[in-house]
Amino acid sequence: MVYDVVVYGDSCGAVTAAVAAKRDGRSVVLVNPTGFLGGMSASGLGATDFLGKRATFGGIASEFYDLVAAAYGTSYVRSFEPHVGRQAFEKLIAAAGVDVVYNERLDRRPGKGVRKKGRRIEAITTLSGKTYQGRMFIDATYVGDLMASAGVRYTVGREPESQYGEDMAGVRRGDTKPRVHYTQGDKDHFTHDVDPYVKPGEPSSGLLPYISAIKGLANGQGDRKIQAYNYRVCLTTDPKLHIPIERPAGYRALDHELLLRNFEAGDSRLPALVEKLSGSGSKVDWNNMHAVGSDLPGANWDYPEASYERRQEIEQEHQTYIRGLLWTLANSPRVPEAIRKQVAAYGLAKDEFPDNGGWPYMIYIREARRMVTDYVMTQHDCEGKRTVPDPVGLGSFGMDSHVVQHFVTERGFVVSDGVIWHVPPRPYGISYRSIIPRKGECENLFAPICVSASHVAHGSIRMEPVFMTLSQSAAIAAGFAIDSKTSVQEVAYPALRVRLDAALQIVDNAQVPKVK
Repeated sequence: MVYDVVVYGDSCGAVTAAVAAKRDGRSVVLVNPTGFLGGMSASGLGATDFLGKRATFGGIASEFYDLVAAAYGTSYVRSFEPHVGRQAFEKLIAAAGVDVVYNERLDRRPGKGVRKKGRRIEAITTLSGKTYQGRMFIDATYVGDLMASAGVRYTVGREPESQYGEDMAGVRRGDTKPRVHYTQGDKDHFTHDVDPYVKPGEPSSGLLPYISAIKGLANGQGDRKIQAYNYRVCLTTDPKLHIPIERPAGYRALDHELLLRNFEAGDSRLPALVEKLSGSGSKVDWNNMHAVGSDLPGANWDYPEASYERRQEIEQEHQTYIRGLLWTLANSPRVPEAIRKQVAAYGLAKDEFPDNGGWPYMIYIREARRMVTDYVMTQHDCEGKRTVPDPVGLGSFGMDSHVVQHFVTERGFVVSDGVIWHVPPRPYGISYRSIIPRKGECENLFAPICVSASHVAHGSIRMEPVFMTLSQSAAIAAGFAIDSKTSVQEVAYPALRVRLDAALQIVDNAQVPKVK
């Protein structure tokens, strides 16, 4: 069978793209490399980052959040339990009648996983040997495996400041004063001098794990490094649901020495952003915050282009580290007593990810490959200094990057690099050309998750509601290209916009209700 639209993906956007294509009357298959629907919105990222901008997205994304709210008997929630998110995605898929195949990963060997004829993909093949033929393809993965295998140009890492004229680009040292690239004070930075060496004061003893020695590190330099990953762990204080956090196999005390030294230096902050989830009130979304938390800088730098086997190793390294972090916080006498008691009250939840021991299915891939197309979204778009003429979604979240690396300063102490935060003045449009390859490249492919954006702009765009919106727009554009018998690059935007509006997509700031 030749499908109108083949969606390959593990994200929330994979669901909205497939549902949108089916509603549009297209034959569609969702080829899912995981065993569940919804990506991070069903794998622990329950505290959705709206920043009060719930009205900046419509369409299926809005339907999803309405379904989540309805599960709690209300009309609006921001934070929800992972299983409720998963059930909402399952309802959308079932109602639309989308065919889904699970645990089918693309064969990424050259010439094996993607069959092309000229500039068009004809079919994709998974590791199990299954082949899916299609007229249009949507890469809705967080890493961009299909896009890369199709020969589309992409980048990984941080552009130098000079490339796009972005004053938040590239290296951003945490000891810069003032930090014009970060507007939240010391929230995610070291506040005290912390020794980086295995034996304090002895450089010859070597550096603690996950700390780099880099000479001449200056703001604005580019590199291939990406912001840190973690797992968005769902924890509970309910004794009926509580799975104790135990010292994990493979625990290394040295991995947590930086955490403990930071406490001893005088930083008494709980190194976590703990947000309550809707429901019983006992569950929280546990995220990284402050200088040394659940982020693991440097451990993920090769993840975007790594083999499946290497990615699994990186995921396991993160899981071991985060389990060890939680155990250390709850048990080490070097942790302030108030924090020990607070963390010891939490455990994994038995009713979340029950077939995975309460641990989230998916690592939080905050950034991976990013397409490079005829329109690259940059800081200038986020700040409203230029406006796209062909918007297919809105961004509104802060230009945000978690720590990229811990490094040793010239003074001999640990500092974070890469942490940026600056909120756009208003919602901004995201270009249609940023979700399709350049002219002259693949003519029947969309990549709405690994969108064409600089590192800085991607930090704002990378929100789950935005991914859902861009993916639905991609599916609608795919149908338009089929009807018009044209390439994705030749889609006429004015006519596409009519279809986007009909699908209740919000893609222009003028559509957003003004709050008085």
